[in-house]
Amino acid sequence: MNTRSLEADRARALELVPVSHETAARLDQFAELLLRWQRAVQLVAPSTLPKLWTRHIADSLQLIAHAPDAKIWVDLGSGGGFPGLVIAIALTERAGALVHLVESDARKAAFLREAARLTHAPVKVHAARIESAAEQIGAVDIVTARALAPLPRLLELAQPFLRAGARAVFPKGQHLDEELTEAAKSWMIQSRILPSLTDPSGKILIIESATPR
Repeated sequence: MNTRSLEADRARALELVPVSHETAARLDQFAELLLRWQRAVQLVAPSTLPKLWTRHIADSLQLIAHAPDAKIWVDLGSGGGFPGLVIAIALTERAGALVHLVESDARKAAFLREAARLTHAPVKVHAARIESAAEQIGAVDIVTARALAPLPRLLELAQPFLRAGARAVFPKGQHLDEELTEAAKSWMIQSRILPSLTDPSGKILIIESATPR
């Protein structure tokens, strides 16, 4: 991989979503670890590696601004750590912060644990299916997920947390309108849509409440 282009992508990402020097250093550790593990475990699509910082890291970091006071997060289907682990890295110095990472793939869960150990991020990794992890986790402030499922299914998975009072912050792509139309057939949704900082066709869906019809 071209080191110079990766450094330029890093600079662009931190321009889009500025962080402290300490957080940037932890993100550097995370990115280096991900690139090493990627050789054995596919944590992100290989085609996206040259844009690791803008496509994945900044895309995750931008969600914090939509829940600036939230301390307890749950990330469903964390995969390579997006967005949950990146959010946790940014919240490391916030008192009481905790991000629950739910990932059923044992190898990816092992990566998440190692990345959390290396960066001292405040996370708890749940190597379990989302449906069974919800009872262990309990109430949270924010539920998030990235590239996990279409909105109707995502709402089913997030429902235990939404029912307990959490809000949802979901990064979504260009088909969000269609997903909302489909979800509205079986859900009453109170939401708002904001633009993504990192993808011209991307959106951030904020769900205040969602109840089955």
